[in-house]
Amino acid sequence: MCSAGCSAKSHKAVELPEQETEAGFVQRTTKETPHCVMLHNEDIICISSIDWDFIWQGHQEIMATLAQEGNRVLFIENTGVRTPNFRDLPRLRQRIRNWLRGVKGFRQERDRLFVYAPLVLPFPYSRVARWINRALLTTALQRWMHAVAFRPSIVWSFLPTPLACDLIRALDPEVVVYYCIDDLSSSSRAARRITKSETQLFRRATLTFVTSEKLRVRAAQFSDRVHLFPFGVQFKKFEDVRNRPDEVPAELRDLPKPVVGYVGGLHQWIDQDLLVAAAQRLPQASFALVGPAQTDLSRLLQCPNVHLLGRKLHDDVPRYTKGFDVGMVPYRLSEYTAHVYPTKLNEYLAMGIPVVATALPEVTRFNAEHEQVVAVARNVDEFVQAIETAVREDSALLSKRRIEIARQNSWENRIARMSALIEQSLSTRRATERRWQELLHRVYRAARHRLIRTVTGVAMAYLVLFQTPFIWWVAEPLRVAAPPRSADAIVVFAGGVGESGKAGGGYQERVKQAVDLYREGMAPWVIFSSGFTFAFQEAEVMRELAVAHGVPASAVILETKARNTSENVTFVKAILEEHGWHSILLVSTPYHMRRAVWTFRKAAPSVTVIPAPVPSSQFYAHERGANLEQMVGILHEYAGILIYWWRGWL
Repeated sequence: MCSAGCSAKSHKAVELPEQETEAGFVQRTTKETPHCVMLHNEDIICISSIDWDFIWQGHQEIMATLAQEGNRVLFIENTGVRTPNFRDLPRLRQRIRNWLRGVKGFRQERDRLFVYAPLVLPFPYSRVARWINRALLTTALQRWMHAVAFRPSIVWSFLPTPLACDLIRALDPEVVVYYCIDDLSSSSRAARRITKSETQLFRRATLTFVTSEKLRVRAAQFSDRVHLFPFGVQFKKFEDVRNRPDEVPAELRDLPKPVVGYVGGLHQWIDQDLLVAAAQRLPQASFALVGPAQTDLSRLLQCPNVHLLGRKLHDDVPRYTKGFDVGMVPYRLSEYTAHVYPTKLNEYLAMGIPVVATALPEVTRFNAEHEQVVAVARNVDEFVQAIETAVREDSALLSKRRIEIARQNSWENRIARMSALIEQSLSTRRATERRWQELLHRVYRAARHRLIRTVTGVAMAYLVLFQTPFIWWVAEPLRVAAPPRSADAIVVFAGGVGESGKAGGGYQERVKQAVDLYREGMAPWVIFSSGFTFAFQEAEVMRELAVAHGVPASAVILETKARNTSENVTFVKAILEEHGWHSILLVSTPYHMRRAVWTFRKAAPSVTVIPAPVPSSQFYAHERGANLEQMVGILHEYAGILIYWWRGWL
């Protein structure tokens, strides 16, 4: 039965090419069309965490089903969750072969289903590699999509890497589905850096599907659109084998009974210690392990009643399962397996055989939902006892119950329910988009009003700043001047102080002001303070100008180290103290005088400062408003006062 409100439809047998299954089997069989109306006529991009030719799992099952239902699917093979090592060389070679099999990496596997084997830099967390890979992949995808008129409405990702997130942003589909099937961050040290991008994907996804309760709890921290969908079983295929009088494979038929079996990859998560101990405690039983070796199995090879049958055709998975008296899930308990939902669980149940498993959280949850249909063992003693009890107490009634549970967990039901959620999301999105014209008009009207307000504001600001004396009114507090009177010396600040802070400007008008004051007999000495040097030392140039206009060279003192107003004051103060002088006429630009006087007041309070700025500054010459450079000069002075106050120089 279909739980998503789907209607029945006729079967249609389709010949499928060879594929590997989760158990390491090669699939080469016909596939029945599901009895459900699912997604139809959509373009879907799948960002997979495995390659298409890898062990057949939910990735291929879901995408093959969606393609068979009338959708176009592009299956992007795994781009990696960690930097490869020496052991990954065979996978890298296979990726190159896959790329060469197609056109620039693209190939068609079956009707409406395409596979892309991208060549990328194998550094998933390097910013440089990520930038390069993003450019390569988006360019290749855009060209292919343009060539086949492919417009993805759905991106379905099994991979939460930074590159996967980048692709989703670039593709900008209507619906994003993230199917979280593993806790990748706990699968290896190298993959722990994936947490940040996975969190981003949880938040970005329109729908998040997970395969275990622990994954659901984790995803729910970031999204309220999380749905639990453990991997399913191809129930019809197992049902056909179960109902046929076919003999089991000879290598199982000839083994001593009972046969305790396992189908799946023989990987690092298999508890070999548990299996060895169980085999020793049950010497009369045969332990048959069907699947490819993915780790060192030397401990199992030493047990005479443990039989490693290796990789098999996918068509034979149900036949081998039928040859078991008991199916087992002998996984080690770890952070990684705490998030794992064993797919083989439903395969055993679909064949009607009893199941014995270690106490994985997902197995415990499954048992709670299905009235303890699986025997759960927490140690070797319980594992052995559960096998013995399963063989002794099995019955037709129990077998029928197991089969019905497997029917409820079929891929047909899983994909139909997923499709219903996706269809609902698409409908909601498209209903919103049907109002795009009205919304667009509103946006344009709002944008037009913003533009008018902006242009008006800019025009008003221009008129106020450039065509009125507003800036000079703002700058007036910076000006300070007093009628000239006799003093011990005339002090001239140059070197860029005042004006816009540019050294070498305005010194001529300051020299002229000093010369005029000297000629009027206001002081017998002139001090030029500037540490600026371009082609010549600025203080020396100022002295030559003053001498050329009648000031005796013997009346000129140079200070050539100061680089700012504070240093001007400090070094001039030393000169004044050396000569015993207590009053000066201070010459600088009009709007620099306030800072210069306040700095003197702080650093040399005993010195009487008579501000005598240049009467007419070329830099600040104006008719009405200020120009941009003059505004910067005024701003520079106010900023200088704030900085000097902050540093305690005022």
